[in-house]
Amino acid sequence: MNLLKACFRPRSDRFIHKNADTGGHQDGLLWYKDTGQHVNGEFSMAVVQANNLLEDQSQLESGCLSTHESGPYGTFVGVYDGHGGPETSRYVNDHLFQHLKRFTYEQQSMSVDVIRKAYQATEEGFSSLVARQWPMTPQLAAVGSCCLVGVVCGTNLYVANLGDSRAVLGRAIKETEEYLAIQLSAEHNACIESVRQELQLLHPDDSQIVVLKHNVWRVKGLIQISRSIGDVYLKKAEFNREPLYPRFRLREPFKKPILSADPSISVHRLLPHDKFVIFASDGLWEHLTNQEAVDIVQKHSRTGSARRLVKTALQEAAKKREMRYSDLKKIDRGVRRHFHDDITVIVLFLDSNLISKASSVKGPNISVRGGGINFPSNTLAPCTTPTETTG
Repeated sequence: MNLLKACFRPRSDRFIHKNADTGGHQDGLLWYKDTGQHVNGEFSMAVVQANNLLEDQSQLESGCLSTHESGPYGTFVGVYDGHGGPETSRYVNDHLFQHLKRFTYEQQSMSVDVIRKAYQATEEGFSSLVARQWPMTPQLAAVGSCCLVGVVCGTNLYVANLGDSRAVLGRAIKETEEYLAIQLSAEHNACIESVRQELQLLHPDDSQIVVLKHNVWRVKGLIQISRSIGDVYLKKAEFNREPLYPRFRLREPFKKPILSADPSISVHRLLPHDKFVIFASDGLWEHLTNQEAVDIVQKHSRTGSARRLVKTALQEAAKKREMRYSDLKKIDRGVRRHFHDDITVIVLFLDSNLISKASSVKGPNISVRGGGINFPSNTLAPCTTPTETTG
C-alpha cells in the first residue's frame, strides 16, 4: 500500500479540467454532479472510490461530435472500468473521444464504423504505449479496462461495449405509468455461458481457455472478462514473459489473441417514451437489478439520480456484510475494495423535443470527467503493482 501511495500523489487543484462544466462535489470517497444540461436533455453523474487508486474513469461530452464545428452534434458518454491499475482507463478517457471526433469528421457522419474505428485506434495506441514502456514498466502489459460508450446523435442512440459495464434504458409504458428496463449493452464476462461457448469455439484446442477458479469463471484462470482495451499480456505473446510477474504468465505460449478489443455495438432508434439511459460500471450491477435501478430513477426527481443509485448500491453492499451504511462510509479506500468495487453511474435523461433537432443545432460544448479531475499522462503510476485481475 505504501509503495502505491509513493507512486501516485495527485495534487488536487492543478489538474481540474479547464473550459469544462466540472461543477461536481466531493463527499469523502464519493464525487457527484447531481444535475447538468447536455444538448439532448439533462444528466446526473456519481463516482465512489473503493480501490486505493480510482480505477473507474468516465466522461460526458456534449456538443460537437467532430473535429470540425460543422457537426454533427450530440452527446457522448463513456464509462471505463479499469483493472490491474488505473493506467488503461485513464488512457481511454484521454483518447477515445478524440479518435471518435476525428473519424466522424473523416466520414462526415456518426456511424457504427466510426465507433469501431475509434475503439481500434485507442487499443492500438495503448498497445504501442505498452511496447514503449516494456523495458521500464513491463507490468503495464497486465493493466486493462472495460469500455462502455453511448452516443446520442439525431434520433439514434449508439451503444458500444467491451467487458461487463452496462447500459440500461428506462422506457415509459403509457398504459400503466410504469417504466420498463431494457438492457442495451452486450456483456463479455466468463460467468455468462454464451461467452464461455464463444471462447471455446475460438480456441478449440485449449481445454483451459475458461477455468472455474474459487467458484468464479475466468479466462485462462486469470480474468473474468473476454474483451477489453489493454490486457496486452493476453493479446500479444511477446508481452507474456519475464519480467512480467509470474502470476500473469501462461505456461504455454499462445498463437492468437486470447482476449479481444472488438466491441459489441448496437443502434437504437429513440422513441418519445424512451426517457433515460443508465450507464454504469459493474460495481452498480453487482447490487442492483436493471429494473431496480430504473425504478429508483423513475420514482424520484432527476436531480441526484446517479448519487441515489450509488447510495442504494452501497446500502446493499453494507447489508450483505451485516453492517450499517454509516459504518461502511468510514472505511478508507483500499480497504473499502473488500466491501464493494469502484462504482460509476451516469444517468442520461432524453428530451424528445431536443433529440429531434439536436444533430444539426449548435450548442455549447460541455465536458465533464467523473471525479472532476483530469490527470495529465505524466501522472501515471509507473511502479504500480497490478493486483489479481477481476475485470
